[in-house]
Amino acid sequence: MDFTNKVILVTGGSGSFGSNFIRHFLKARSPRRIRIYSRDEHKQADLLSDEYYGGVLDGFIGDVRDKDRLRRAMEGVDIVVHAAALKRVQACEYNPFETVKTNIIGSMNVVDCALDAGVEKVLAVSSDKAVAPLNLYGATKMCMEKLIINANNYRGKGKTKFCCVRYGNVAGSKGSVVPAWKELSVKKIPIPINNPNATRFWFDMKDVVTFATGVLEQMDYVSGGEIFVPKLPSVKIMDLFHAMFEHQEFTINGDRVGDKLHETMILADEMKHTIDLGDKYIILPQDPHWEYVPIKGEKCNGRPSYDSGNNSEFLSINDIKERLSKIG
Repeated sequence: MDFTNKVILVTGGSGSFGSNFIRHFLKARSPRRIRIYSRDEHKQADLLSDEYYGGVLDGFIGDVRDKDRLRRAMEGVDIVVHAAALKRVQACEYNPFETVKTNIIGSMNVVDCALDAGVEKVLAVSSDKAVAPLNLYGATKMCMEKLIINANNYRGKGKTKFCCVRYGNVAGSKGSVVPAWKELSVKKIPIPINNPNATRFWFDMKDVVTFATGVLEQMDYVSGGEIFVPKLPSVKIMDLFHAMFEHQEFTINGDRVGDKLHETMILADEMKHTIDLGDKYIILPQDPHWEYVPIKGEKCNGRPSYDSGNNSEFLSINDIKERLSKIG
């Protein structure tokens, strides 16, 4: 797809995903404009003043809860990347009303405004925690996926396509264990580990952006309503610890509310309507009421859940060290 004349709006554009998406996207693409839509004026100012972006950015101070402001920001927009969300699991548990307002009501506003503005594509960023959710954050992301997928029912003869990407924790992102553990080690504080038997998928921010960009391109050839899931290697949490530290103490704290032993990207029941394209899975909508042409690929019916514990590829400690060196 040629992005040259496209105007892209990124909700949550000054957050970890949004800012990294914009930076990596501009390394290989030259859109007409990128609009940052977020609440943080200071982070927006940092992005807008960065000469790297060559004046291609516009800063819209706003919240996805504010439908009127969001509608104004979407005027003339071709593509929306919806990344705005409250994400910290424990904070979401403590602030459930605020989480629902942003992650669910905010996503409804994105859908309505995109339909009203005649946006071509909406790509929403989801999470493994949306799969059989054990915490409020995951439950709101599950609702977000349902809203985005079934928004295709409302486009009528309009052109807007809605799809999702689903992935797990991003190595090195704000709030993830890598920077948190580094900060604690500097303070000479024992590293808290919730469950030493836990596993996680490994996905760094550059790979996230590359995957999302590829999905935006592939959306030209799908009918809408698909959830795109990358194939990733897994890491054992204790292997990650030993890859980061040689002489560092740790404590076992036990699972917190909503913690999972493994990250699950696709349930076995979802495999019934999932196809395997080699480098990724695509979960197809189960009962589309819009004009839908199924994607061709290897059917996954009968496969077990795709999770970080039963994955076929695990990174060794040396592999993890090498990847850590690339994210700083």
